[in-house]
Amino acid sequence: MTNGRLSRKNPEVAAPAPRRALRQDVPRDVLSDDPPMDPHAVRRRLRRERAKRHALHEHQRERRLAGIRFLALIGFLIFLTLFLALSIWKTIGAVFGL
Repeated sequence: MTNGRLSRKNPEVAAPAPRRALRQDVPRDVLSDDPPMDPHAVRRRLRRERAKRHALHEHQRERRLAGIRFLALIGFLIFLTLFLALSIWKTIGAVFGL
């Protein structure tokens, strides 16, 4: 490097990458296009996908029920607040003659 520029004859340049092995140099059993297959892999994969789908449906159901429980609780709290407010108002009215 001279003055921040690359020189054409840089001895620090890496050697060219080795070429891939030619197809004829690789043993025939390595060249097979079919990957080794576990005979039970498809069944396990289907079972896993079925379990994931079941878990997703179960999660959606639980969320829906949680929303219903939340709304029921809010409704109960509003009812309780109104009941107490009206009871207190009635008691105050009776005591002070409003």
